[in-house]
Amino acid sequence: MDTSKTVGAATKTARVKQDADFIFHELTRSICPECKTVIDAQIILRNNKVYMRKRCPEHGWFEAIISSDAEMYVNSVKFNKPGTIPLEFSTEVKDGCPLDCGLCPEHKQHICLALIEVNTACNLNCPVCFANAGIGFSLTMDQVERMLDRFVEIEGDPEVVQFSGGEPTIHPQILDMIQAAKDRGISQVMINTNGVRIARDDKFLEELAKLKPVIYFQFDGLRPETYLTIRGEDLLDLKLRALDRLHQAGLDTVLVAAIERGVNVDEVGALVEFGLQQPGVCGTVFQPVTHVGRHIPFDPLERVTIPDVIHGIVEQTNGRFVLEDFVPVPCCFPTCQVNSYVFVDGETVVPLPRMLDIDQYLDYITNRAIPKAPNDADVRAALEGLWSASAVAGTEKTAGQFQCACGPGMDLGYELSHLKNHIFQIAIKDFMDPYTFNVKQVMKCCVGILVPDGRVIPFCAYNSVGYREEIREKLTMQPKTASLASRPTQGS
Repeated sequence: MDTSKTVGAATKTARVKQDADFIFHELTRSICPECKTVIDAQIILRNNKVYMRKRCPEHGWFEAIISSDAEMYVNSVKFNKPGTIPLEFSTEVKDGCPLDCGLCPEHKQHICLALIEVNTACNLNCPVCFANAGIGFSLTMDQVERMLDRFVEIEGDPEVVQFSGGEPTIHPQILDMIQAAKDRGISQVMINTNGVRIARDDKFLEELAKLKPVIYFQFDGLRPETYLTIRGEDLLDLKLRALDRLHQAGLDTVLVAAIERGVNVDEVGALVEFGLQQPGVCGTVFQPVTHVGRHIPFDPLERVTIPDVIHGIVEQTNGRFVLEDFVPVPCCFPTCQVNSYVFVDGETVVPLPRMLDIDQYLDYITNRAIPKAPNDADVRAALEGLWSASAVAGTEKTAGQFQCACGPGMDLGYELSHLKNHIFQIAIKDFMDPYTFNVKQVMKCCVGILVPDGRVIPFCAYNSVGYREEIREKLTMQPKTASLASRPTQGS
């Protein structure tokens, strides 16, 4: 008896095709975390989470989580606003994104918020520091003025500039730099600080109060152990002292918390509640730790993502917030940042999305995004201002946009100068690292680093691709009297 056909048939029957355990969502470009070579990357959905998977020919496969809530990630696409092109570009397209940053003509969005890192020195030595603060450079006043001039050239009417470092408050000319930005008509000037000098230097605080920048204040938690892990020492008392002094000086303050797995994810609700109770605090910004520069050991499959923070706030604030109170920011790629605004009047705390159907105005995919009445256009413009990287908490501009969004039929009962003290912003910003770097998102980045050669480099590209190291080496080697090199013109 010939059994070969029978065996063959049995073998075929036993071979059953299997479905993959993931959904292939899209293909993009990224970089190898080891050598920074530009490579293809897959975005996949698995178990309601989103991962980036990529292979370097030399260093093999890498996988990292980019969102702990796939539904939230996929649904954010409708908030992708058409970009606004800057007045000038500073580099040509040569090697392709992200190797031509400056901005190049392939960039899809102007710069809403520009940072100037005035130094690399710091009065702390934190275990977590994306800037890897330490010995390096200190910009001259001439350099900063020319960088500000370049910002005006490429934007026309720049919205926000933030002075950072290192620790910018220890730069001997930081007050003059803040004044220089104001002299150029830049709408909002911010200073990013750890608060050490503010807590200790009366004269400096007095001079700072005259200039009234918005204080972007590093404030990671309400437990000493949080600071021991992230900053290397117990800074809680110093932070609280600095916060009291900022309020006494009349300076609007935004709390900025670096959030890391196993350290302070369980504090996000308490940080929001704390901020709501502080009269001088107008917002809280959460930044999942960016694993560049200095950072504590981490697992790329266990990174903190935007939904982790949102779910944490909802679960830790006893019903004060719901998931729908948080809306993606359309000016950048909508998976990069989420905002919410809260009207606060005594014990009354009402998130703006409860007052207005935000989706009706910020959904750019369906026809619902098209204004249907004259006032709708004003409301959408106001919401686009609030849901932008250029939105600065504690300003009359933000208060005006909030009032407009609520509509003329909703009397909030305050003049703008007082209303701004009743509006609280919550923002969650997820900056990419070499494990999660996505060219698609970088091409629409609206937060850029101004550098002395006239370029503006998207924030995540600056920190992940190698630009930070390049610029730092050049500036560290420059003579102390060096000034800005000849500025590039469009297409140069």
